[in-house]
Amino acid sequence: MRRNRCRDTAAELAVRRELHRRGYRFLVDATPAGTNRRRRADVVLRGPRIALFVDGCFWHSCPEHLHLPRANADWWRAKLASVVARDRDTDRHLLEHGWWPTRAWEHEDPADVVDDVAVAVRLRRILAALA
Repeated sequence: MRRNRCRDTAAELAVRRELHRRGYRFLVDATPAGTNRRRRADVVLRGPRIALFVDGCFWHSCPEHLHLPRANADWWRAKLASVVARDRDTDRHLLEHGWWPTRAWEHEDPADVVDDVAVAVRLRRILAALA
C-alpha cells in the first residue's frame, strides 16, 4: 500500500501538463476554499471554482475496469463502496459551498478531460455573468 501515491500520479501529471499547456493556472492537491480540509482535490481552479479529481480505476470503482481481489472479497467490496460513498459526499459538499466538482478516470485521455474542464469553466463564467 505504501506504493500507492496520493498525488502526482501519471494520470494527474498528464492532465496538469495539458491544463498548463492550454493556459490554465491552478493549485495542486489543495482544499477548495470554504470546504472540509480533509477532502483535497487533485486540481483546483480558484477563479471559476472548479475542483478536479482524477480518480484511479481500482480505488474509485471504475465501471469499465473494476475487478475485486479474490482474497477477502467481502472486505474489499465494503472498502471500495465506502470510497465511492465518500466521493459522492465530497461532490455534494463542494456543490453546497459553490464549487463545481469534476471527476475524470485515470484511463481517460488528458485532452478530453481538459476539454470537459474548459466547458465547465465557460459555463461557470456564463452563470456568474447572469447572476
